[in-house]
Amino acid sequence: MNNDVAFHMEDLSNELKLMLALLSNDEGEDLTFELQELLRTADWDRFIELARHHRVFPSLNRKLQELKSADIPTFVSTMFHRDYYRNTLQMLGLSGEMEQLAKTFSDEGIRTLFLKGPVIAADLYGDVSLRTSCDLDLLIPLKELEQAESLLLNLGYEKDDYIVSVLNDWKWRHHHTTFIHPVKRTKVELHWRLNPAPSKEPSFNELWSRKRKSSLISRSIYYLGREDLFLFLVSHGARHGWSRLRWLLDIKQLVNQKLDWPGLVKLLKKHSYLHIGGQSLHLAARLLSVPLREDMKPLLIGRKADWLAEDAMFYVHRMVNLHTDPIPEEVGRYHKRYLFSLLTPRQKMTFIASFLYPYPEDADTLPLPKPLHFLYFPLRPFLWAWRKTRKQALS
Repeated sequence: MNNDVAFHMEDLSNELKLMLALLSNDEGEDLTFELQELLRTADWDRFIELARHHRVFPSLNRKLQELKSADIPTFVSTMFHRDYYRNTLQMLGLSGEMEQLAKTFSDEGIRTLFLKGPVIAADLYGDVSLRTSCDLDLLIPLKELEQAESLLLNLGYEKDDYIVSVLNDWKWRHHHTTFIHPVKRTKVELHWRLNPAPSKEPSFNELWSRKRKSSLISRSIYYLGREDLFLFLVSHGARHGWSRLRWLLDIKQLVNQKLDWPGLVKLLKKHSYLHIGGQSLHLAARLLSVPLREDMKPLLIGRKADWLAEDAMFYVHRMVNLHTDPIPEEVGRYHKRYLFSLLTPRQKMTFIASFLYPYPEDADTLPLPKPLHFLYFPLRPFLWAWRKTRKQALS
C-alpha cells in the first residue's frame, strides 16, 4: 500500500522536519540530501525545545551520536546527552519503585497490570533509557481500588483529590486517580479503566488473561499483551491529539514487532477503535515513514481514519500541552470538537445522554442531603439553565 495520505506538511518548521527526519531514519540508512540541508540550517535552540516538548530526546540523542555530523554544534550534543543521562536516572528510579509496588500489591493479592513506564520502554525500545516517563500507570480491578489506595497511603503516597463526584459518576466519567510521594516525588496513576467513558474496552479479566510478564527485573511484573497494548496506546494518543510525538514513536516501535493483525483487527472492531487504529497508522506512515502493509489494510479502509489523521495535524503544527492550565482558548475549543469527532455515532449518543446525569456543579448550586441526591436528575435542566443565565448576567 502507498503512504498517500494528503497531510498539510509544507508549513512545518524546519526544526520539526529535522526531528521527524531523524526519527524516521532507521539505523544504517545513509543521510539524504534533505536531512543534510536541515542539519546545516537548523535553529538548534528551537530544535532542543521541540525535542523536550515531544519527549523524544532519548531517541534523538542516539540518532545524533550515530550521525557524527560536523553540522551538529557541541552544545547540542552536550545538552542532549545531559537530558539523556537525567532521564536514565529517572527511569531507573521508576523501575525500583515499580518493583516495590508490584511486590506490595502482589503480597495483598491484588492483580496489577503496568500500562506504561519502564516495562513499555524495555519492551518497545529494548532499553529503559530510550523512552521518557514521569509516572507509573497501574491498572487494577475496580473492586480492589479502595484496598490499593490504602496500600499507597501506607507507603507514604498522598492522594490528589481532584475528582469531585455525585451519585458515583466518577466510576465512568474518570478512569484513574493520582497519588504523589512527597519525598520520592514519584507519581502513580491508579487506573480502573483504560480510558474514560463513553469508550468501550476489554474487561480487566480479559486483559489479565492475555498479559505478558516483563523480564526487566526478577520479580513478576505484568503488562498488556501486544494487541491490547496497541489498543491502549492508540486510544491514549488519539485522546491527547498525538500532541507529543513520543506516543507516535511508540506505535512505530510496536508495529515493528510481531503483531497478530487479524486478531488485532477483531479486537479493535469489537471495541470500536478501528478508525483510531487507522488514524495512528496514517500518522506514523506520513510523519515517521512507517510502511503501510497489506495486513494493516482493514484499519485503513474508509475515510474516517484519514480525516482524523488530518485533524491531529493541528497539534503537530503547534506545541500543545493539554496537561497544563490555562489551555489557550483556541486550542480548548478545537480539542472539544476533536474529541467528539473521535466517537462513533453510538458513543456520541451516549456522550450527549450523559449530560442528563447530575454533575458535581449541581450539588454546589443546590446542596441537598445525600438521601435526596436522586432529585438532581429531574432538577438538572433547571440548575444548568440557572447557572448559564447567571454566568451571562455576570459577564
